[in-house]
Amino acid sequence: MTVYTFDGTMDGLLTAVFDAFSLKDQPEELLAEGDALPLFCDHTYQVSTDEEKARRVWAGLEKKLSREAMKLISVSWLSELRELNNPLFSYICKVFRQGDISRNFADQDVLSVTNIARRVLHEQLRMKQFIRFQKAKDGTYLAVIAPDHNVLPIITDHFQDRFNDQPWLIYDAKRHYGYFYDGSNDAIRITFENETALPFDLSNGKLNDDVISNDDQLLQDLWRTYFKAICIKERMNPRKQLNDMPRRYWKYMTEKNGK
Repeated sequence: MTVYTFDGTMDGLLTAVFDAFSLKDQPEELLAEGDALPLFCDHTYQVSTDEEKARRVWAGLEKKLSREAMKLISVSWLSELRELNNPLFSYICKVFRQGDISRNFADQDVLSVTNIARRVLHEQLRMKQFIRFQKAKDGTYLAVIAPDHNVLPIITDHFQDRFNDQPWLIYDAKRHYGYFYDGSNDAIRITFENETALPFDLSNGKLNDDVISNDDQLLQDLWRTYFKAICIKERMNPRKQLNDMPRRYWKYMTEKNGK
């Protein structure tokens, strides 16, 4: 049994595809570094990530697949699921051997990659619905998120279009980076060296009292009051509410988060 190991990056996976064809080899498994090897593994190959090899594989995929299929591959990678590595590797190898198989859902690898991509896109939609901004005294709007999947790169365009004349920062507390938009130029990716010095609490996304604008604090209080007022006890359906608004998002939502 042959097993390839790689560094867990997309470039590393694409390099693994390149090497498999160069070596005329087809490993039974592709594992990220740190994953446990199978019991009956008799040969391992360490993939050395090579950006040029990765670029050539990606360019080859673009010639064989539709734009929609390429998007699904990119989106699936944002899932950050290790269970994606093997089906995505096999899927890409099959494309170079068989051509465009992106609509062949009888193929388990195609189905797995597509389903994972759909899970990411579903969370992308939920983030657009559940993100709550707070206004700082300097006029910047802040939202903190911690999604299951790394959806921040694919939701920034939505907020840049919707709030194109306002500065904002959306920060992923789980992955420790964010996107900042200054109200005119494209949103840029940012990180902070010292998160403990940030003017907001990563555990609940709240701006510090000395930073939040007075009118925003008032609006938050009004929003909580409104949310409670429209809740009719006789029509409460906790199961449906949890399905529509999963509990894992609550800590960053104004209506679910007290003072």
